[in-house]
Amino acid sequence: MRFARFTRRRFLGRTGAGVTLVAAIPHVFAAEPAKIDSRMEPFDREIEAFMKPRNVPGGALAVVKDGKLIYARGYRWADKENKLPVEPTSLFRIASLSKPFTAVALMKLVEQGKLQLDDKAFDFIDLKPHLAAGAKPDPRLHQITIRECLHHTGGWNRDQSFDPMFRSIDFARELGQEPPATAQMVIRCMLGVPLDFDPGQRYAYSNFGYCVLGRVIEKVSEQNYEQFVKESVLAPIGVKRMRVGRTLDGLQAPGEVRYYTPGDRTVRTVFASQPGKVPVPYGGFDLEAMDAHGGWIASAVDLARFAAALDDPAKSSLLKPNILEQLYEPPAPPVSRMKSGELDDAFYGLGWSVRPIKNHPGKANYWHTGSLPGTNTLLVRRWDGLSWAVLFNQRSNDPKLPDIEIDPAMHRAANAVEEWPTEDLFRQFG
Repeated sequence: MRFARFTRRRFLGRTGAGVTLVAAIPHVFAAEPAKIDSRMEPFDREIEAFMKPRNVPGGALAVVKDGKLIYARGYRWADKENKLPVEPTSLFRIASLSKPFTAVALMKLVEQGKLQLDDKAFDFIDLKPHLAAGAKPDPRLHQITIRECLHHTGGWNRDQSFDPMFRSIDFARELGQEPPATAQMVIRCMLGVPLDFDPGQRYAYSNFGYCVLGRVIEKVSEQNYEQFVKESVLAPIGVKRMRVGRTLDGLQAPGEVRYYTPGDRTVRTVFASQPGKVPVPYGGFDLEAMDAHGGWIASAVDLARFAAALDDPAKSSLLKPNILEQLYEPPAPPVSRMKSGELDDAFYGLGWSVRPIKNHPGKANYWHTGSLPGTNTLLVRRWDGLSWAVLFNQRSNDPKLPDIEIDPAMHRAANAVEEWPTEDLFRQFG
């Protein structure tokens, strides 16, 4: 999964979105068409300005203010060939936006007293290492804590070595199995690969670390990862349609959009059962194996419910306040520290990027992005009670038109609104 690397310029970016408005056409994705609200025109304008130069087929937006869903829109096409428009309830692959859900699921287990953040992650992994002849597992593996996996400080650096979640064919063949490699197969192979750095000493964004956390959840909860998240995280906040997505074309969930790449690029499939070339989003990678770090599908309204449930720790239906607030803790030194030893302006907490607001003590912006071929997503929870989720079914491959530009665009939109709607639309969307 391509995730915006946290260079100082990009990681410290403020945390926004863009879209030609189409007439709302009722279809299976929504009970009733979403209405345009002229007061929210700055959001529509920015989405249009983002989508048009990138030729993005479709997008969706949901905006929350003080716990209420005040705006939800679909833009352009969920399926451009069949002219099916996006609705606020259309399902999109959310890619790395899956990580905050995994983090909350782990904190549920902490709250229940079933594990602690400083437990060693691999103490919960009962898988036989796949080792080269005469090789032994890196002894540092058993130093890695659950907290370090959540912070991306576990010791894996995909820029220095590789991202194991995209070795579906190689790892399966190493184990004498048909590709793609399952999450368990990936872990078995990675137990034979040395770490890139000592645990806890550096930040390096790691999809694999969250793959491990998914297996920890399964071991401790004695449930399938997806089922535990559905029952313990999604059900309490009224989210019913989120699920781990399916890779292959024809296996889409009801109401799921189609995914596109610039130029409709094709690649060799990673699925041995369906050889040949396929559109990249439909077999260029294995979405099912990415469950805990990038496999979920959700609507903009689903993400809005999640944001609203975390907005006020004292009223959250997800976690007790003292547990919820741990999601935003900084990593231990020396990670995310300036030369002076002070904490960086922004850092990665437990499943969330965090930027404390200097002029408002105790307040912060929280956000996460997601990116896969065919997917570009952003969820922002701003310090002033505003949150927004924006989802697109194509990402940009043009370095002159980076996807991250949706972030400042959404902040511009929010700052330009002169009057906010007050009606809570959550009831409208069930």
